[in-house]
Amino acid sequence: MDKLDKVVAESKRNAESRGHGYREKALKLYPWVCGKCKREFTRENIIELTVHHKDHNHDNNPEDGSNWELLCLYCHDHEHAKYLDRDVSVTKANNELDREHGTGKPFANLKDLLKNK
Repeated sequence: MDKLDKVVAESKRNAESRGHGYREKALKLYPWVCGKCKREFTRENIIELTVHHKDHNHDNNPEDGSNWELLCLYCHDHEHAKYLDRDVSVTKANNELDREHGTGKPFANLKDLLKNK
């Protein structure tokens, strides 16, 4: 195993242990109910209840759980889709703004140039 493989394997192990830590804490802190759709969970289907980081930073895990909410798989996916959609729309808006406020106008006098020929 080369150095990169070792780093990747260690990173995965750390992420898994970190994930188990905050998941277990969140399940002890909060009732087993999806924070969005209010679906209730039991030991039989608890695997479908996920921990969502409100600020989308998986390393921000305060002991009081203030950055977490329990969401079912479907609502969790929806939350992340909204986050990604927002980023895409902001990028598009910024690109359109850049185009509107661009300084170069390479074809500004094209009509005049074509008349002269």
